[in-house]
Amino acid sequence: MDTAPPAPPAGNPPETAPTDRHRRRVAGAAALASAVEWYDYFVFGIAAALVLGDLYFPAGSPSAGVLAAFATFAVGFLARPVGGIIAGQFGDKRGRKPMLVLALTLMGLATTGIGLLPTYETIGVAAPLLLVLLRVMQGLAVGAQWGGAMLMATEYAPEGKRGLYGSLVQLGVPIGVVTANTVFLAAGALTDDAAFASWGWRVPFLVGFLVLGLAWYIHARVEETPEFREAEQALAEKEKNEPRSPLRTILRRHLGTVLLAGGSFAVNTATFYIIITGVLDYSTRELGMEREAVLTVSLCVSLTQLALIPASAALSDRVGRLRIYAAGAIGLLVWAFPLFLLIDTASLLWLAVGTFVTSCFLSIMYGPQAALFAELFTPEMRYTGASLGYQIAAVFGGGLAPFVMVLLLEASGTSMAVSAYITVLAVVALGSIRVLAKRAAARE
Repeated sequence: MDTAPPAPPAGNPPETAPTDRHRRRVAGAAALASAVEWYDYFVFGIAAALVLGDLYFPAGSPSAGVLAAFATFAVGFLARPVGGIIAGQFGDKRGRKPMLVLALTLMGLATTGIGLLPTYETIGVAAPLLLVLLRVMQGLAVGAQWGGAMLMATEYAPEGKRGLYGSLVQLGVPIGVVTANTVFLAAGALTDDAAFASWGWRVPFLVGFLVLGLAWYIHARVEETPEFREAEQALAEKEKNEPRSPLRTILRRHLGTVLLAGGSFAVNTATFYIIITGVLDYSTRELGMEREAVLTVSLCVSLTQLALIPASAALSDRVGRLRIYAAGAIGLLVWAFPLFLLIDTASLLWLAVGTFVTSCFLSIMYGPQAALFAELFTPEMRYTGASLGYQIAAVFGGGLAPFVMVLLLEASGTSMAVSAYITVLAVVALGSIRVLAKRAAARE
């Protein structure tokens, strides 16, 4: 049950081969870009669960305010495919690096803007409108970033290590979660409840301004990927007579692959945002658990991913991407109901056990995912195709998951409805993986 990629062009340009030191520097820069980008993105999710509802969406009930905040959280996901399409078009025609630099710059500006944004009490309805606009900018940025960072790492990878190098970019997610939770915990520890609601929650957003320095470093010190340079040379003459549109090619010839990629990954991104943001709201608002304790559990669980993600990716380099990927999806299917049975005990220990096991299955899927998506498409359309597959999953999985979770809890009165939601997405994932495996076998 493995995927056989289309035969890629040679990994190095004819004139020079990158040294191991340069490969490591590029992979490190891509991983750091992913980490700071996801940090900026995740601080919004934590803030949405804790304070944004009261500050920007005053309403008659706490649930209504949280729903409005999570809806704004979801808006960022709706913008992600647009960012992926725009960056994919230019990234497949002009290079991976410029789009990555642009994405980092946009994210830094948007996140800092949220940290400085006046509340509803100060400027009225303009406050939530501007918050939505800045969240859309974050969505555009992260939609553009993932493809660029992932391809910078995988297209520089040595032979037989594409999964491992791609996982370095995937590590940006747990690093971003750990850092965001740590900064929020520090802000909460150094302020009382009133000060935290007034200005303490803004500190994690203002830290995001540092991303602009990383954007400059990548612009000045990192070269374009060898695979793109070779593809660019091969297509230069053809494009003079026939203008190339990677998006048009994807939509006409490879839309099925994009949808299968998205279907295979939606359960991962939905479950991730449920345990990172949805459970934070549910456990503190409905179960009465302490905010700092739940954030600490989230931080510790995310630390375990730092080992599991590269381990599963390295294993996929040896035994095949889809085998490892499917194992993670099966785990999420089996664990969906035990997860919330444990959380509903309102015990910090059992919440930690439930989310830890869930995190293990998420890591098993997430490790090989970057290399898997990269290998589904050839270099001249890879940025567009891989980004679209990932961002479609992000919209229908991650972006809506916390919002859907609150709706399901309100409508059903039981967390088992959320478990059923995860189960359905896991079945869709396994069906998509099966079709991808059949296609891979047919190419062999």
